[in-house]
Amino acid sequence: MNARGLRILAAGSLLLAGCASAPIALKEMGSFHVGGRDVTISGKPIKEVVFSPGGVPAKVDPNGIYSVEQMYVQYFIPARQRGKLPLLMWHGGGLSGVSYETTPDGREGWLNWFVKKGWAVYNSDAVERGRSGWAMYPDVFAGEPLFLTKANPFERFRIGAGEGSYATRRVLPGSQFPVEAYDNFVKQSVPRWTTTDKATIAAYTALVDKVCPCVVLVHSQAGLFGAMVAEARPDKVKALIMVEPANGGADGAKLKSTPVLAIYGDYIDQDARWPKIRQIGYRYYDSVRNAGGSADVVNLPAAGIGGNSHMLMMDKNSDQVAALIQKWLEDKGLYQ
Repeated sequence: MNARGLRILAAGSLLLAGCASAPIALKEMGSFHVGGRDVTISGKPIKEVVFSPGGVPAKVDPNGIYSVEQMYVQYFIPARQRGKLPLLMWHGGGLSGVSYETTPDGREGWLNWFVKKGWAVYNSDAVERGRSGWAMYPDVFAGEPLFLTKANPFERFRIGAGEGSYATRRVLPGSQFPVEAYDNFVKQSVPRWTTTDKATIAAYTALVDKVCPCVVLVHSQAGLFGAMVAEARPDKVKALIMVEPANGGADGAKLKSTPVLAIYGDYIDQDARWPKIRQIGYRYYDSVRNAGGSADVVNLPAAGIGGNSHMLMMDKNSDQVAALIQKWLEDKGLYQ
């Protein structure tokens, strides 16, 4: 996307940013689990467990069949649908679908914003996160879960000014992240594994098979999942929105009929890791374009939108970023 296109998209987003203040009117809401498989565990000793203080001991036999690697999905269908397709929101690593709900400082998140605009939104907790639940490890999940310290996102998500900034609470100048609510943000952090990608992609594929054709919006770690599922189901993923994806897919040529929008925030050039991460993304978008497809890349500072962290859906200007996405979807003919 050229500079003029960036300015037009950003200007349109500014006009749309305040247009979702009406109450939410739903036709339907609910939830379900999708995907997963059964595994059999054997050879474990029987245990005697007291489930509550002063309770009667019970024998627990851990041997048997377990349902594992399922994914929790919650959906919201507006009374007046204007998005032509469902919008699926997939969160990043160490997080859950809470990313898209309420911002750390109490503002409405992208889930509400897009529902109010008339999109049917499906928000999920990926395999091994939140309400999707764990499985035993290393019996089912290889390895151990990873946990984030409070300092880690502050320094790694381009909120603070690099390594050591959490100790001094030194924030990047002009940051849009609601730092006063940082403690609320880190309470959203959940354990993650680095060994469950295959199971996660399988569950997301099952979700796409269940509810799509659709638009898929991904963040960070889910960039890999969104690209891989879109490559596997190009007839069902009609648009792919990648919000600071940590990686792309394997074969961008398979998205020649799936328009792609990639969005990056601020401070990337002065970060230790993100220039390389973004370059990985650029190569993937080039592969889409080289196959005759459409891949628009928006670096927000170049579009006149500054101060964004890695958590764009939580930053104080999150509505403006949402409106930019909305404008792009309208331009692609996916809104009525």
